Amino acid sequence: MRDYRERLNVPLAWWLLAVPTVLILGSTAIAGLPWPWPAIIIGGLAAGCAAMLVALGRATIEVGDGTLRAGGAVLPLTAVSEVIALDEKQSTRLRGPRGDPAARLYLRPYLKQSVYVAVDSPAPGGSKAPYWLIGTRHPAELADAIERCRVQAGHGLVA
Repeated sequence: MRDYRERLNVPLAWWLLAVPTVLILGSTAIAGLPWPWPAIIIGGLAAGCAAMLVALGRATIEVGDGTLRAGGAVLPLTAVSEVIALDEKQSTRLRGPRGDPAARLYLRPYLKQSVYVAVDSPAPGGSKAPYWLIGTRHPAELADAIERCRVQAGHGLVA
């Protein structure tokens, strides 16, 4: 059973900005070409742009059954020692200059807030990441869901 699920859809503004981008790039590329090529080039650019936006929007975060899933990565909640909902400034610092290169990042460029999940003991056969940084639109709810699942599993309250 899932206690929390969030799909990280691409904002509508990105879809709207894709239209003029495809038209500008397409019109530049088709200058002076005979007829079927303009349609093929603009169609290919539109399909590529749409595929990229759909792929970015397929990202999901799930908490439930004693695990945290961010995309294809799974972290047992027994390995979590601390969970903190971060604002935009804190998230920016951990994404950049104060971030650990060994950390596992699950971010999208259109998400400004995140949740910091400290890993106490790495999962068997898993990565040795000291923490996970997960981009989300609802950092407080995600942090609460992780804490709630840990308590339900009998692992105690996260700081």
